[in-house]
Amino acid sequence: MAQAWGITTRQRVILTAIIESYIETGEPVGSGTIARLQSREASGMSPATIRNEMAELADAGLLEQPHTSAGRVPTAQAFRMYVEQLSGGAHPRIDAKRLPARSRHQIDSSFVGVAGTQAVLERTSHVLATLSSGVGVAIAAATEGDLLEHVHFSRLAPSSILAVVVTRSGMVRDRVLTLDRDLTLVELTTAGNFLNENFRGWSVEQVRSELAKLVERERSEYQRLLNSVQQLWGKAVPVSDTAIPSVYVEGVANLVGSNLDGERLREMLAALEAKQRLVDLLNAYIDAHQQSVRVVFDLEEQAPEMAGLVLIAAPARMAGESRGTIGVIGTKRMDYENTMNAVSYLSRVFDRIVSHPNES
Repeated sequence: MAQAWGITTRQRVILTAIIESYIETGEPVGSGTIARLQSREASGMSPATIRNEMAELADAGLLEQPHTSAGRVPTAQAFRMYVEQLSGGAHPRIDAKRLPARSRHQIDSSFVGVAGTQAVLERTSHVLATLSSGVGVAIAAATEGDLLEHVHFSRLAPSSILAVVVTRSGMVRDRVLTLDRDLTLVELTTAGNFLNENFRGWSVEQVRSELAKLVERERSEYQRLLNSVQQLWGKAVPVSDTAIPSVYVEGVANLVGSNLDGERLREMLAALEAKQRLVDLLNAYIDAHQQSVRVVFDLEEQAPEMAGLVLIAAPARMAGESRGTIGVIGTKRMDYENTMNAVSYLSRVFDRIVSHPNES
């Protein structure tokens, strides 16, 4: 019986077995290995039959032979077909509900006590790196239109201030500020109260613009307060923060053990460390409106140094709106089913984790 891929049911069974064996071992797979597998579909096929089918799969561009005497390994096209098979058909295996209970518990327990969008995204990159043995990536959506909920200033030392800014989306920024002149506790409290009373619900850009107008208009004792507020706000939420989203990357060391040559590995690591490069890459492939996890094999089209790596990612939503992107970057040998379900699960529970951290 022919399949949508242009291969028979038996060839599909053999190809799936080869892919899963290769993912598990990293070694080329021979016909004898497949014959020894006792799966219901593969039983009864002799090594000779499997060998003939593998030759057909190689001719179709789905298998390649790295060495003359070695077994076969899946091509990129084979991995694409494998992912399509996991996601579609009568019994799809990609569903957040299919994530094993142990993995769900590991994820949920990792977020206990973690509050705020940024903290959750940072922890997400760590959790995904651990679950996938790949590189966990989490990118917060740009905060240009985010609204102020609360701001607080604390004095750490002379001319050194801790600023905590909370936005309506749950984003929490804390930053140590070094000021041109020292401010008293009374001045800090007054500045915080002024911002909270006058600008709660305003976007960070609106606050910056209105403060500039007030400073320009006022020529009085009020001016001293405004100057302090403007300096504190400008340092607590600099312009650069509204242009470049926060990027969290963890697990880069997981790629070091992959079978990549030194130069390729250096290029990949440099790309992963270039945060704006990662933002551009994910924005090119992940639509904030998409409803499911996406797998991208051809990363080299956007970033040549990423050739050979795979991206599995999805938007992270809160109250129906995208608050960023979460995903995994790894080699083609990653555990697709578990990684895709983990990304899907995290993207769907993101709202709950951020809004109710103690329930995770």
